[in-house]
Amino acid sequence: MGANWRSATVSELQREGALLVEDGNHGEYRPRPDEFVQSGISFIRAADMEDGQVLFDGASKISDLARKRITKGVGKPGDVLLSHKGTVGKVALVRDDAPPFVCSPQTTFWRTLDEDRVDRRYLYAFLRSPGFHEQLRTRSGETDMAPYVSLTSQRGLSVHLPPIGHQRRIADILGALDDKIEVNRRMNETLEAMARALFKSWFVDFDPVRAKMAGRDLGLPKDIADLFPDRLVVSNPGEVPEGWSAKELGVWANALSGGTPSKAQSTFWDGEIPWVSPKVMTSIHADEADAHVTERAIGSGTRLAPVDSTLIMVRGMGLHEGVRVSQVRAPVTFNQDVKALVPNGIDPVLLLFSLLHAQPSLLKRVETSGHGTGKLPTEVLLSHRISMPSLPIQTRLSQPLRALNDRIALARQESRDLSVMRDGLLPKLLSGEVRVSN
Repeated sequence: MGANWRSATVSELQREGALLVEDGNHGEYRPRPDEFVQSGISFIRAADMEDGQVLFDGASKISDLARKRITKGVGKPGDVLLSHKGTVGKVALVRDDAPPFVCSPQTTFWRTLDEDRVDRRYLYAFLRSPGFHEQLRTRSGETDMAPYVSLTSQRGLSVHLPPIGHQRRIADILGALDDKIEVNRRMNETLEAMARALFKSWFVDFDPVRAKMAGRDLGLPKDIADLFPDRLVVSNPGEVPEGWSAKELGVWANALSGGTPSKAQSTFWDGEIPWVSPKVMTSIHADEADAHVTERAIGSGTRLAPVDSTLIMVRGMGLHEGVRVSQVRAPVTFNQDVKALVPNGIDPVLLLFSLLHAQPSLLKRVETSGHGTGKLPTEVLLSHRISMPSLPIQTRLSQPLRALNDRIALARQESRDLSVMRDGLLPKLLSGEVRVSN
């Protein structure tokens, strides 16, 4: 740490009016189950924080009535959020155009009150640093409960503060990398929306077929337009293009069940093969992992999903959480809350987008237990019907979807590389080992 850098506890900074740290409501003031709604105020849990972002779209929502009762943890744009219970140490910076939200009892906001003493972007960087996470680690096991760093403990944590100009230069350097990662994220949102819309148009609404039936120009290259028939025929369910087949998912793909290798067997863990649960299935690609296993674990508690499989969440859905779907682009193992669907007569990218399109209808068929979590029975999943042409035609029609899908994967890989660069720079900048002028 630089010679003229200050170290102060959260309590000291709060007394000075520079910082405010507060978690969500506990007990009687927290939202009741009947106060969760489809559209309302975002209720941010640890699961809603990923890659430094708050995932507002997928977060649970609470009613205005619940919001009026809540007295703590009411967030604002610019807050830095920290998960402190169960999953300890996730950090996210709330964007300037964020919708209204409140913190759950799992999350705390760290709010800069004086930007001339604590730069909020520097604070965001500091909370991601190895030194800060070591402070969290030493406090997360202070109880016999799941990992937990109480608000009282958080107020005893230390914040290292260089002069404000230095803070801002550190924030600028790291922020440039964060900005590129954010650009990639938003670009991928657009690419995914384009791919979903194209899939729906061609393979669900059959727009090119309907255009031919009406004598309209398809607006497509002739070699692609010629692949679509000019009439619909009655099938189950509804109509399908002539020559296409409407079959149950269990015909189009083979289902594999996952599992968790024994934790008591050290030879099963800390290998090189990713092990995936729904928790990390936040993208259309299964490119993150909860842990890694060895080859010995395969067949001894878990299964290997080959490249081009699609993973689908089948257990553990909350009351308002969707059915997560991710494509496997490198072999992975997976836990018991996931099924792997291996293509069998269906193009892999069409299997992926078929299931992405089916997410809302599959969610309606989830069976909910008394504990508020649900499961999607295998027979229900595999009975879902998909309409497709022959495999050679699928392969040609899937080309634009495959191109969009590959661009998403490349951008995600670039963002991971940038994250590694940023995370390597972070402790060196915060320690003063690397000067910001360099």
